[in-house]
Amino acid sequence: MIRSLLTLIVLVALIVAGATVKLGKRTFFGHVAAIWSTDEAQDMKEGIKEKAGPAAEKLERGVKAGYREATREGSGSGSGSGTASAE
Repeated sequence: MIRSLLTLIVLVALIVAGATVKLGKRTFFGHVAAIWSTDEAQDMKEGIKEKAGPAAEKLERGVKAGYREATREGSGSGSGSGTASAE
């Protein structure tokens, strides 16, 4: 409990510092936003979409198919499926 609270305090402190402390002209988050909006970063995003797009779509279709199969009526995959043997 104390460890979680301490982690939360440190995380909040980093977020506040990143949003308020100036590092030159901008804050940390301002620098990140400026870098993300450059032409090079936009080219990188497009390249990633081209290369990883088909794999991500295939993964999404597989997850949806697995979810449909797991939630289908009578699939017998629930915890009350009666597969345990009686003693």
